[in-house]
Amino acid sequence: MGAVTTPKQDRSRATRQRLLASAVACLAEHGWAGSTVTVVAEHAGVSRGAAQHHFPTREDLFTGAVEYVAEERSAALRALPVQGRAAVIAALVDLYTGPLFRAALQLWVAASNEDQLRPRVTELEARVGRETHRIAVALLGADEERPGVRETVQGLLDMARGLGLANVLTDDRARRERVVAQWARLLDEALG
Repeated sequence: MGAVTTPKQDRSRATRQRLLASAVACLAEHGWAGSTVTVVAEHAGVSRGAAQHHFPTREDLFTGAVEYVAEERSAALRALPVQGRAAVIAALVDLYTGPLFRAALQLWVAASNEDQLRPRVTELEARVGRETHRIAVALLGADEERPGVRETVQGLLDMARGLGLANVLTDDRARRERVVAQWARLLDEALG
């Protein structure tokens, strides 16, 4: 028999989700330095105490937010309909050019300077990377038993991340579309 939730549990779950979504939005908009628990709580429309009830520390809140981002990213990838490689590549690149990636990027930068945050973000990003790679392999119909295919898919993901970084400062859409089209041709040749 499934668990029965009460209205209080539903409200708690909704508050948690609002805090996570707000943390992502604040990181993307204000960066690490401008994203405090208080700022996130205000953005979410909850008290600071409610925020700390769900996330006792700032690190808990923002690593929770990146995990939330990772789950959203994976769900978006898994929901992609089976389609041509060019569309899959474009969808993968889109993951790295939106606000979810911007938020994750801010957390990476903070983790590079904050010793207590670094191991949490490193472990989380390793897990996200593995999951994204698995999903990309499935969507691309790639056979990793063939020599070089694993590295080719990883190269695609690294390229997508690089395009996301290039997009942080300026809208790089026109160049990005040409690069994505070329990668689609290269992957068709490499993956068969």
